[in-house]
Amino acid sequence: MSRLEAKKPPLFMSDPLTRDAVRQSLSLLSGILKSCYGPAGRLKQLHNGVGGCVCTTSQSAAILSRLPVTHHVLRVLTASVQNHISRFSDCGLFTAILCCNLIENFKSLNVAPCTVIKISKHLLGLCMDYLKSEACGCRVSVDFSSVETLLCLVRSVLTSKPACMLSKPEVDHLSMLILKAFMFTVPCRVETNAQLGKCVIVPVKGRRVVDSAVLPGLLIETPEIQLAKPLTVKRTCLNMIKIAVFCVSMAGDGFNSEEGTITVHRGTSLETSELNLLLNVGKQLINDEVGLVVCQKVIHPSLKQYLKENHVMAVDRAGLSLMEPLTRMTGSKPIASIHPLSPSYGSLEDVRIESFASKHFVHLIPKETDVCSLVLCNRNETAWDELKRACETAEHVLQLTIKEPLALLGGGCTETHLASYIRHKSCSLSTSSFNDMDCSRTQYQLVSDGFCRSLESVACSLNHDGGEILADMVYGHCWFVPSGFSSVSNWSDLVSKCGCGINGNTENLGWRLLRGQFGSSVIQGCPEEPSVKAADFLTLDCFAAKCSGLQVALETANLILDLSYVIEDQN
Repeated sequence: MSRLEAKKPPLFMSDPLTRDAVRQSLSLLSGILKSCYGPAGRLKQLHNGVGGCVCTTSQSAAILSRLPVTHHVLRVLTASVQNHISRFSDCGLFTAILCCNLIENFKSLNVAPCTVIKISKHLLGLCMDYLKSEACGCRVSVDFSSVETLLCLVRSVLTSKPACMLSKPEVDHLSMLILKAFMFTVPCRVETNAQLGKCVIVPVKGRRVVDSAVLPGLLIETPEIQLAKPLTVKRTCLNMIKIAVFCVSMAGDGFNSEEGTITVHRGTSLETSELNLLLNVGKQLINDEVGLVVCQKVIHPSLKQYLKENHVMAVDRAGLSLMEPLTRMTGSKPIASIHPLSPSYGSLEDVRIESFASKHFVHLIPKETDVCSLVLCNRNETAWDELKRACETAEHVLQLTIKEPLALLGGGCTETHLASYIRHKSCSLSTSSFNDMDCSRTQYQLVSDGFCRSLESVACSLNHDGGEILADMVYGHCWFVPSGFSSVSNWSDLVSKCGCGINGNTENLGWRLLRGQFGSSVIQGCPEEPSVKAADFLTLDCFAAKCSGLQVALETANLILDLSYVIEDQN
C-alpha cells in the first residue's frame, strides 16, 4: 500500500453529436454499412488483429458483432440494431443505414431536437398506419396455398448475400429446399398451442451447392459406421423401433474423484463396478425391446459391443444441440441418470445410413415429424458460413410471415414509395395538427423532407456502380439506370423494370432523379398501387422485420439526437 493512484474524476462530454470525432465515426460506420447493402454490396473482411479466423461477409449480424465500436453514441446505435437482428434476423442493414441517415439529416436542420422528435414520431405513425392499411401500395399479401410469393421471399434473402457466391440455378435450388424444409416444420395437426418444428442444418463443406438436400427426421454423423454391412435394428411387435435417449455420459466415468472422497472395499475396482452397472443398463434396454440408443456424450466401447451383439444400435457423441429436436421428434425424454435408470422411451419408424461426400450419417425417420435436416453444401468454409446465416435468416423470415402473411416490395421501392406518400400527406396536413405538435408548418416540412430524404438515401445505397437512381411519378417506385449514361438521357429508354420487379416501363410514368437531388420534385397526388400484384422473381422484404426496422431506426435516432451529455467513468 505504499502507492495509491488518485481516483480520477468522471469525463463529461456535452452535445456529443457536435464533436468532430463522433461525426466522423458515424459517417465512417454509415459508409461501411451502405457499401454492404443489397445484392451488389461489397464484401468486408473482418479480423480481430490478434489471431483467429478472417470473416468475409456483407451481413449486418456478422459485421456488427465483430466491428470494434468505441464511442458511446455508436454503441447505442449498434446495440439497437443488434437487438433488432436477434428478434427478426432480417433488415439489419436497412435499420442501421436508415438510423445513420436520420441522425445526419435531422442534425443538419435548424430545428430544436425536441421538435424534431415530436414531428418524426408523427411521421412514423403515418408510415405505420399506411403500411398496415389495405390501401398500402407497397404491400403484398402472402398466400400459403401457393409457393410463388414464398419462393420470392426466400430468393430475395439469398440474393442479397453476395458472399454466398451463388449462381441463379443454385439460388433456385436452395430456395426450394429452404421452403421444403420450412413446410416440414409446420405441424400436421392443428392444436390450440401449436408450435413450429425444427430444421437442423448439417454442414458439408467442399461440395457443390446443388448437392444440398432436405430429409425428414434427423441426421447424426457417425464416422465409424460400416456401410458395407447391412443395418439390423431390433423392432417391436408393432414394427416400430423403440429409442432411448441419454443426456448423461455412458463412458464409465461416473465416479469423479475431484468431486469428493469415495470409500470402497479392498480389491474393488471402480472401473469394473461402473462397467458392470453400464452392462446392467444394457440388459434392461434389451429386455425393454429398445432398438436404438442415442447418447449425447460417449458410450463405453464394451457397452456398445454388447448392445450390437443383441441387435441394438448405439450412437454416441450426438451433441447437446440435437437433444431438443430428437426428443421432440421421438416423444422420448432424455435420461439424465443411470443410478438408477428411469427410462422414458420414444419410437421411430425406420433407421437408415446416409452418405454425403465423405461423411456418413445415421438417418432417424419418425412416423410423423415436424423435424427435418437440411444438408447444406458449399464450396469452401467462408462461403458455407455465410450461406448458413442466410438460410437461417430465410427460415426465420418464413416463420414471421406465417404469423403475419404479408410482404413489402423490395429493391428500394418501399422506401421511395413511402417517401412519396409522406410528401403527399405533409402537403395536406391541417393547422390543428401543427398546433398539436407545437411546431410551425415550416418546421414540419423541414423534418418531413429530412425523413423522406433519409428513406430515399437507403434506396440509393443499393446502387454501387455509379448509375443514376430514379423514382417514377405515378407509383413512387425506385428505378436504377445503368452507369455510363448522362443525366440528359431519355430515362424511359434506359429502364425496363423497377427495383422490386412489379412494374414494367410500359406507360408514361414521368421521372425524378433521387441521387443528389432528393425531394427536388414533389409528387402531385398520392402514389398509386400497382395494378398487378403477382409477378415472377419479385424482390420482397419481410413485413414484420422491415416495419420493426423502421421503428427501431427512428426511435434510436431520436434517442441519440436527445443526448445532451455522455458521462464516462475513467477509473
